[in-house]
Amino acid sequence: MTDDRRAALTAMIAQEPQRLRRRSISLGVPLDDADDVAQQAVLQAWRAVSRLDGADPGTMCSWLDVIARNMAIDFARRRQRTAALSLDDEAVATASVAETVEIRTFLDGALAALKELPSGLSEPLLLSAVDGLSTAQVAERLGITPDAARQRISRARRALRRCRRSGMGAG
Repeated sequence: MTDDRRAALTAMIAQEPQRLRRRSISLGVPLDDADDVAQQAVLQAWRAVSRLDGADPGTMCSWLDVIARNMAIDFARRRQRTAALSLDDEAVATASVAETVEIRTFLDGALAALKELPSGLSEPLLLSAVDGLSTAQVAERLGITPDAARQRISRARRALRRCRRSGMGAG
């Protein structure tokens, strides 16, 4: 049954290869990034095709649109986080040595605290925060339920907050 769905997905993508790119653009993804988002949508669809209810074109088309929309949303969130985290070059150039040392000390402490977390907590947190995966995607990648992924990410964040309050030492 999954082979039928994969064949139908392959045929749909081959028949209209630019469809997901156009859909991404219509959802506000910049032209330069639309191919990447479309490829992510195809990859996600390929991984999840076994969960599709049917292989008829209408169902598959709607399903692909939902995946493309979710990928566009994920892209926008990652881009927003990146923009919020990017440093202003002028501010970096004028930072004093003391500020640079303070930032470096904080980052070293954060990295040490992250390394102190058990892999069962650090891996879901990194997949979520660094890779920008949704809780459902983290769960799928780790082979756990979305609730378990959400709980592990929350526990990791709480542990890091405790470390931060104690000066970024082991927590």
